[in-house]
Order: sequence, then structure tokens, then C-alpha cells
Amino acid sequence: MEFNLARVIAAVAATHPERVALVHHGVEVSFPDFVDRYQRLGNAFADAGLGCHTERSALKGHESGQDHIALYLNNGPEYLESMLGGWAARAATFNVNHRYLANELLYLLGDSAARAVIVSSMYATTLAEVLPDLPDIELIVQVEDESDNKLLPGAVPYEEFVRDQEPLSLDDCSPDDLYVLYTGGTTGMPKGVLWRNADFFVGALGGSNRREKREYESYEEISAVASRGTLRWMTSAPFMHGAAQWVALQALSMGHTLVLPDVVDRYDASTVLQACERERVEFLQIVGDAFARPLIDALGPQSPAPSSLRSIISGGAVLNAELKNELKERFGGVTIRDSIGSSETGVQGSNISGKDEPSSTGDFEPAPGTTVVNNQMDAVLEAGSKEIGWIAMSGRVPLGYLGDEEKTQLTFPVIDDVRLSIPGDRAHRLPDGRIQVLGRDSATINSGGEKIFAEEVENVVKTHPDIYDTVVCGRSSARWGSEVVAIVQLIAGAQLREADIMQHCEKHIARYKWPKAVIQVDKIQRSPAGKPDYRWAKTIAEELRVD
Repeated sequence: MEFNLARVIAAVAATHPERVALVHHGVEVSFPDFVDRYQRLGNAFADAGLGCHTERSALKGHESGQDHIALYLNNGPEYLESMLGGWAARAATFNVNHRYLANELLYLLGDSAARAVIVSSMYATTLAEVLPDLPDIELIVQVEDESDNKLLPGAVPYEEFVRDQEPLSLDDCSPDDLYVLYTGGTTGMPKGVLWRNADFFVGALGGSNRREKREYESYEEISAVASRGTLRWMTSAPFMHGAAQWVALQALSMGHTLVLPDVVDRYDASTVLQACERERVEFLQIVGDAFARPLIDALGPQSPAPSSLRSIISGGAVLNAELKNELKERFGGVTIRDSIGSSETGVQGSNISGKDEPSSTGDFEPAPGTTVVNNQMDAVLEAGSKEIGWIAMSGRVPLGYLGDEEKTQLTFPVIDDVRLSIPGDRAHRLPDGRIQVLGRDSATINSGGEKIFAEEVENVVKTHPDIYDTVVCGRSSARWGSEVVAIVQLIAGAQLREADIMQHCEKHIARYKWPKAVIQVDKIQRSPAGKPDYRWAKTIAEELRVD
């Protein structure tokens, strides 16, 4: 049997009406009330003419038969209500980076063929700039916030949009209905990844009977498994990032309570810790080093860690081994659950280390379906192969990229009659079966004929005691073709000594991988989800060149 997430969470709510689904600013929302809200919102979307117009069986992998709703929102309850309300109406919602400038927003809303936008008031002025060029947008629903921005012309207040609606039946919701996730676009233009709901539930959320190592057979079984207990989870990353959405939906589909951060428009480590303590959070989600370091800084040298915290879950970006050890020490021996995956694959592997276990960076125990294929993408590599290949995923993977048939065929090839997802990360298959992930090929630097993986160099430079954060990129070079440049942010009070960084690199990586230049900046620019902005780094590297 296959499943739709709107129906999964409704089934859990029906079986466990006493449970709390969401907590925000201390306000608790029960599972039945949460489901009622998104069913009413679904009815409002349906009344506005949004839904499914072509069934999946009549479409190619890169095509959508549903109306698309843009979620231009902060991390409030409205984000999850809108996502699930869209599915209730059989429309497809998608994420919008709320840091986009007008030209970037115009591209995204045009590429997605959006018919509706749910927008937080603080972003209304940017949306207003592009609306004249987007005649296909027929509905704007505006969420009130602390900004002074007025209601856009023709927009409907969110609460008014939901009010007086009857709950929409979920009987017509299909496992084929789309989950759409736009990639970050840190190395190229964002692309909309199309997942079937049923494939997303299993491939990205781990929706299966783990004890019996099989997929669920009914909605009743899912609810029964949820009966085993409830925990409190918290997402610290913005919902416009897939990792935060996946953790949130996984928690809700398992009947757990999801705690939302107090500060909703950005990552604020100090208030995240306060909410963890106040709401007795047990599982905290972060995104790599860029979230871990501020979390440690916010805790301070003498402050006690949140007493209930049992595990810190990281995904979507590299989490360095030294920071893992520091997290375990400062947070009372929590378990660190580091995962690898992408918008195009779901979760591909994990690296779990407890209090007394050694930490490592970049090596993962593969999830079922995860493998490494050769450079030509025509064969699977054996464990222990010395060849650098591509990490790949089989089984429940996405259908393709919205509107891009060519890229869909390149990213989702068929090898030995098996359809794979190969989004572009380079990897080794280690002798013991684990997979060493080297980094995205688009961020690889070809210097003097040698391929150098930016993430590998970043992981080394970050461990220097004077470095707070770094992004490594390539820039043009008459001698090398491309040369390695490290853009660094120092810890407070430190002074840049390039020779010290080179000596540090000497202990860990081959000489040809060392940075040819080190550039200091006040702050490393990253996406709101903590991912490195390689386009920004290359601009800095070229502008601050000293020949």
C-alpha cells in the first residue's frame, strides 16, 4: 500500500487525539486541531480553484498536473498548515527562500508556474515588486506578523481565508500527489524537485516499519506504531530548507510533538536553547557546522545545557568531527546523528556517535538503496574500489525536475535496469561498506590537472584554532588553470597568519590541495539553512585578488 502525508497525519490524529502536534511560543496545538486547520485551509484552496487537473499516469517525470502554491513564509505554524492544506486540496506547495531579491523571486515564481502565494507580511514589499510580471498568480494570502507592512492589494488575510471553512475530506488525496522542493541554487539556478507523496514518505522521511524492516501496509499500522510513545522534536533551520521540512513531517507522521523556534525569520541559537529548555525538547535538528558553532557559543562556557536534550540531528551540510566532539562535551554527552542526503535522493546514510564513541567527518553507513557508481555512470562500484565515483540512490526517488526533461534524464539515469538518482556528489566506497562523501562535483576545483574537493579542504581549515568559519572555492589562475582559495572568518581577537594555516594543512592534506591564498572577511555568507554560498565566495576571491 502507498500513502499520502495529509492522510497519514490525520490517521495519527484520529488514533491519538490527546497528543500535542505543535508548540509555538508556549502555545500547544493538539493533533486533531492541527488536522482540522489544514483541512479547512484545503477547502479554502479548493474553493479558489486550486487542485489537480491531470493525473500522474498521463504525465512524464518532469511534468506536474497540479496547481502550485508558493510558501513565502517564516517558521510559524502557518507553514506546515499551508503545506498540508495544499495536499488536502491536491495542489502542490513549494518552498521560497525569503532572502531572495526581487529578480531571484521573479525567476522562482515564474519557473514554478505558481498560481498562488502564501506570504508573511514582512516579505510583501518584495513580492509587490514582481507581481506585475506574474499574471498567472491568482491568489495571495498574507500572514500577519510583527512588521508594519500593509495588506497587498487583492490579498486575503490568512485567518480570514481559513475562517468559516468546513474541513475538506481527504479521501481523494493520492499517493501520486506531488511534494515539490526547490534546491538552494548555491552553484546554479534553483530547480524544483518533484516527488510523489508516497515515495517522499518512504525515501525522505523513513516511513516504514523499522523493527520489521519493511514498508507499512496500512494507515492503521502507521498509527499503531505511533502508539509506542511520543517525544519532543525541534527544527532550528528554516522550513524553506528541505532538512527542516523532513524532520518536521517525520516527527508529525510518527505522532511526536514538534516545537517551533521562538524567532521565526532567522536562526537565533540563543533563543533555540531557551525554547529547548522551556519545552523539554529531546531531539534538536541543526544544519552542519554553521548551526553547531553558534549553538556552542550561545551556551557559553559555564551555562548548563538543556537538561532534556538527548540527540542533536544534523543534515544538509557538513558537520565537522571536532565540532561533534565539542557538542557532545558541552551538551552532556548527547548522541550526534549526522546524515547525508539531498533534495534528489532523500536520506542516503547516517553517522551516529554517542558520548564515548569516536567522531568522524564525511563517512556514512549507507541507507538501503544507497550505492556508488563509477565515473561513467554505467556500473556500480564494489566496496574497496579506489575509484572516485558518484553517490547514488535507488528505490523511492523523485520523478524529476520541474519543466526540465534533459536534466531529469541526466540526474536520474538507468543502470542495469535500475533507475537511480545521481545528483552530483563525489564519493568513495570504503572496504567496510561505508561511503566517504567528498563533496558536490559542481564545487570541485581542477587545479593543475588535479581534482580538489572544496569540502575536504574546508573541513581541514575549519579545525585551525583561529578559524571560526570558512568557505573554499576556486578562482582562475594563469599557472594552475584554477587555484584553491580559502575565505575565512576568524574567531574574535585572532589575527590572520596565512603561514600558520598552511602548516596546519600540511598535517592533514596533500600539498596540491593547500589554499594558494587565504582571504579574511568579517562574516562568511551562507544560505539561511547554513549551506556555503560558492557564488559569493568566488566573487570575493576574484575581487580581492593580489597578483
